Amino acid sequence: MKHAMLAAALLTGAATAAQAQTAADLGRTLTPMGAVKAGNADGTIPAYTGGYTTPSPGWKPGDPRPDPFANERPLFSITAQNVDKYADKLAAGTVAMIRTLPGYHVDVYPTHRTAAAPQYIYDNAIANASRASLSANGQDVVGAKLSIPFPIPHNGNEAIWNHILRWRGSGIDRTVSNAITTPTGDYNLERWHERILLAYNIPGLDNPAKWDSMFWQEVLEPPRIAGQLTLVVSHQDPFEQPREAWTYNPGERRVRRAPEINYDTPVTNTDGLETVDDYDMYNGAIDRYNWKIIGKKELYVPYNTYKFQDPKYKYSDIVLKDAVNPDLIRFELHRVWVIEGDLKPDVRHVYSKRVDYADEDSWQILVADRYDARGQLWRTALAMAQEAPEVPLLGADGYEFLDLIQHRYLVQGMHNQEPRAPVYNDADLKPDQYTAEALRRTGRR
Repeated sequence: MKHAMLAAALLTGAATAAQAQTAADLGRTLTPMGAVKAGNADGTIPAYTGGYTTPSPGWKPGDPRPDPFANERPLFSITAQNVDKYADKLAAGTVAMIRTLPGYHVDVYPTHRTAAAPQYIYDNAIANASRASLSANGQDVVGAKLSIPFPIPHNGNEAIWNHILRWRGSGIDRTVSNAITTPTGDYNLERWHERILLAYNIPGLDNPAKWDSMFWQEVLEPPRIAGQLTLVVSHQDPFEQPREAWTYNPGERRVRRAPEINYDTPVTNTDGLETVDDYDMYNGAIDRYNWKIIGKKELYVPYNTYKFQDPKYKYSDIVLKDAVNPDLIRFELHRVWVIEGDLKPDVRHVYSKRVDYADEDSWQILVADRYDARGQLWRTALAMAQEAPEVPLLGADGYEFLDLIQHRYLVQGMHNQEPRAPVYNDADLKPDQYTAEALRRTGRR
């Protein structure tokens, strides 16, 4: 009880301090993203000095990204034997993994604040602090451009919108593999090619439809579903313009309008382990939850996880019986925003509560805990965050979605065995490629 009361006091104090900040602090004591520039009191979190923005010599787009911290070793490991000592610095889902999965551990490394973004993203974050606001119903954003709308958030709606509209680059072209496991440890691999245009982040783009993102996906393997195509167009205001989606089935050779790809609709080909609004840790309309900022907290989270995508590891090295191989996930101590969403009483969703932990330097959600209708911790997700210095951006290069009750999981976004690593800011991605007619032409080939 004492630990819980202390944690609550620390979180409450962090929330009060954050709300005392003003736009004048951005670029001074705060970064343009609203993160505290200073390190923490004991030096385990360093001061922010600009992030990691210089690619390794000789690296070119499409090459595997080298690990700049490959020579570092863990400071310590958290196991079932000592987890109580560190539980106040771990998400509930991470604690549950350590306590319930045989041999699972968290290796904690030195902290590096590598997150960075282009100057125009920083400039617009600062400008948004004065020009952006929530809509009259509190569910949408008005007046924001190109970057996070609320670098100094005052409520949960503003905080979750920062994750949704954070800097993710202008687009990404990637081929990845995903593994769906069973409680016995067996798994099936699926391989997808995805092209994602992140229209909100593109300066000068004629965007009269107020697109947020445009998503195209082709299933490459296994053969029984190869050729399936999915197109999803999401808008900045999901109420003014709901999400649009189409699918192409090669057996029928027809493009169909998808009836609904929102909220807790299961993501296709994930065996129900991921809902649509789980994708990217959280996306879409925010109206089914009462969101609140619990505060800011120091937490051990996945960060600089370059080893997870190292080509020397095969998918069989990553996908173990109970969880992703913990030896390949680097955890660091970072300050995160704790954002809680409680399901409103008059709506339905498979999750009664969501708790998201968003990196203060980038607004990328790093850990997400999900609770069932009984209020029991049900699922947890980890985002394998790493910086792409050539852009620059910090994003999730792979995910783990783990069901703590059924003891199975989904690992998404592996590309270790692909001939080309994901390419960010692909100039060949254009809005006219993301239409039903374009999907129809692609499906005919």
